[in-house]
Amino acid sequence: MTPTSLPLADIRVLELGHIIAGPSAGLLLADLGADVIKVEKPAEGDQTRGMPAGNWANFHFFNRNKRSVAIDLKGSQEGRELFLRLAKSADVVIDNFAYGAVEGLGLGYEVLSKANPRIIHMALKGFLPGPSEARPFLDELAQMAGGLAFMTGPKGKPMRAGASVVDVGAAAYGIIAVLAALHQRERTGIGQKITSGLYETSVYWVGQWLANFAATGEPSVPMPEMRQGTRMGWGIYQLFEARDGEQVFIGITSNAHWERFCKEFGLGDLLADEGLDDNAKRVAARGWLPARIGEEMRKYASGELAERLERARIPFAPLRRPDQL
Repeated sequence: MTPTSLPLADIRVLELGHIIAGPSAGLLLADLGADVIKVEKPAEGDQTRGMPAGNWANFHFFNRNKRSVAIDLKGSQEGRELFLRLAKSADVVIDNFAYGAVEGLGLGYEVLSKANPRIIHMALKGFLPGPSEARPFLDELAQMAGGLAFMTGPKGKPMRAGASVVDVGAAAYGIIAVLAALHQRERTGIGQKITSGLYETSVYWVGQWLANFAATGEPSVPMPEMRQGTRMGWGIYQLFEARDGEQVFIGITSNAHWERFCKEFGLGDLLADEGLDDNAKRVAARGWLPARIGEEMRKYASGELAERLERARIPFAPLRRPDQL
């Protein structure tokens, strides 16, 4: 598609974003064709421009497809007036400044909406409005406080995810709301203020475990511990090692998968076992079944294993590092 044919080609965005959360939100709109203007501090710009040890590449990943302008919003009344002039022709403003920062600059939604009643202001904050809304907060803190790091495990050693998933997730949820607000604006003619929270994003992602606790009264255990017992949702749903040492994740989530898997790998004894003929029984057999499957998988090099799994239409994925993608 050409830039002018993308769905948001007629939308202009002002991004007061820094590090990852705000720039992620702007990037999503830019990739959909919006004209995103990133507003940076004079001289130094976004903090990620100067990060050491190659981390500066983050800036280029999260800020592609954007224009950039340097405006002194903190120390210059002229700079703030310039921003307001830009806001008059903008559809969306994104910010992930600290709580109350844009309001302290005189650039909060109340001011922006007077200059442009159609404007949509999406703020990415640590928390949604409430008793904790003013607390400084970060991606990794949200993973810890919101249950995500605990579930990632292992037990007693909570671990953050291998990427800034809460920053990016909160940005994505905020942009979903922005798209809804743009649609609603077609009916009402006016914009609105939207807030997306890091903490609430992390909590949303462990919602299934909250629901399980509400239903059973049993607290969740971290995923590594869960995989060792019978609390998994699926009987075969894990990494297996191939003959060459490479690892392949196999997920058998239906009886049809199980039947095709057993036939492909000559596991007729397992297929004929009535104690394994549905998922609940296979989950109950996790004390021995994955080890038996693992023995079979180690007979094949990873390439042949992938060919067989694909031929049998079994969900699978090789384990990859980012540099291998």
